[in-house]
Amino acid sequence: MAFIEVIGGRHLQGEIPIQGSKNAVLPILAASILHNGITRIKNCPKIIDVYHMIKLLESIGCIVTWEQDGLTIDATEMNYSSVDKKYVSSMRSSIILLGALLGRNKNVTISYPGGCAIGARPIDLHLKAIKEMNVQVIHSEDIIFCSTSHLTGAKISLASPSVGATENVILAAVKADGITIIDNAAMEPEITELCLFLVKMGARISGAGSKTIMIEGVKEFRDVEYTLVSDRIVMGTYLAAVAGAGGSVTLRGNCCKENETVINTLRTMGCRIGVGRDYVNICSSQQPRAVPLIETETYPGFPTDMQSQIMSVLTIASGTSLIVENIFESRYKTVKELAKMGADIYVSGKAAQVNGVAALTGCDVRAYDLRGGAGLVIAGLIANGTSRISGIEYIERGYEDISKDLANLGADIRKVESSL
Repeated sequence: MAFIEVIGGRHLQGEIPIQGSKNAVLPILAASILHNGITRIKNCPKIIDVYHMIKLLESIGCIVTWEQDGLTIDATEMNYSSVDKKYVSSMRSSIILLGALLGRNKNVTISYPGGCAIGARPIDLHLKAIKEMNVQVIHSEDIIFCSTSHLTGAKISLASPSVGATENVILAAVKADGITIIDNAAMEPEITELCLFLVKMGARISGAGSKTIMIEGVKEFRDVEYTLVSDRIVMGTYLAAVAGAGGSVTLRGNCCKENETVINTLRTMGCRIGVGRDYVNICSSQQPRAVPLIETETYPGFPTDMQSQIMSVLTIASGTSLIVENIFESRYKTVKELAKMGADIYVSGKAAQVNGVAALTGCDVRAYDLRGGAGLVIAGLIANGTSRISGIEYIERGYEDISKDLANLGADIRKVESSL
């Protein structure tokens, strides 16, 4: 069983690049099957979720190869509409193949997806929206079967701005007859990135990044090469690491604007941050200040994917902070692990009161989800002594090599392969 070992107390210094975006690449990989040809994605992150998606694509007939600077998907001979349950159950994002397979083959059989245990994340919105596009949906406890004689454009009003539902409707609508309008669409940067990719491939989409997206269906797409945007959550994680451990670091990536709410929160905590077009510099030389209130929201609000990392930093802040988690009901699984390290956190429903302590103490802790695991790594950087974080298979779902990145900034951290 592998774990990450961290010896805390070192300030972080230096400069590193930020990997390609996990949350953008997965729907783009799904979108590649809409085209009966070749897609090349540069700056593709080598993370577990991408490897899972590759297995999914290969299982339905795609040829996928890694090249020096990215990934090539050949969907010319793709001819399957049924997705193997063993691949779907390992990753929540596999559900975005629903819209893409409907666009390509007009039918799909897929099981309910798996992934991190951070909340129920029901897919009712996906299915309700797809039904409005002339799709028959039959689902049992385990399997979803969708079919259509032809996809039809529709006006779809989402009950909530679900990222996954927005992506699935877009992926189906680009091959539908007529025009589809999505009201109350998700505005996350990853939605914009998917639309930019599809437009480059030949789709007709307007309004990406707003609450109303319009898609005019087309019949054919073309081969495309696309360079992926940097991962805003990875950048935010490393910014939080510097805020907690102290130091001065420059992060290179083109997702700075998309991190505005995180950067503003870190400034409130006392960090000095400079932002350029393709870099962020952060300096932290004092104990973090408490933040009166942080509420997670859909974009452009504070991202739920950064809540755990910021909580770890606030455990040593001067004063009391309040976090309200409005997106996922099980985001606080990391709290009991932080408590083992000496954190003083009280959870009541959606709210977590974080009372800053003088110091954390290193110990053995376990990750239960992707971002919570990253938060525990940050806690290890902050703590006195040695921490060992197990459950790193969650962390590797979204970070190419968090240990290597932080070690390159001067952290005393390493991944340990254990036979125990």
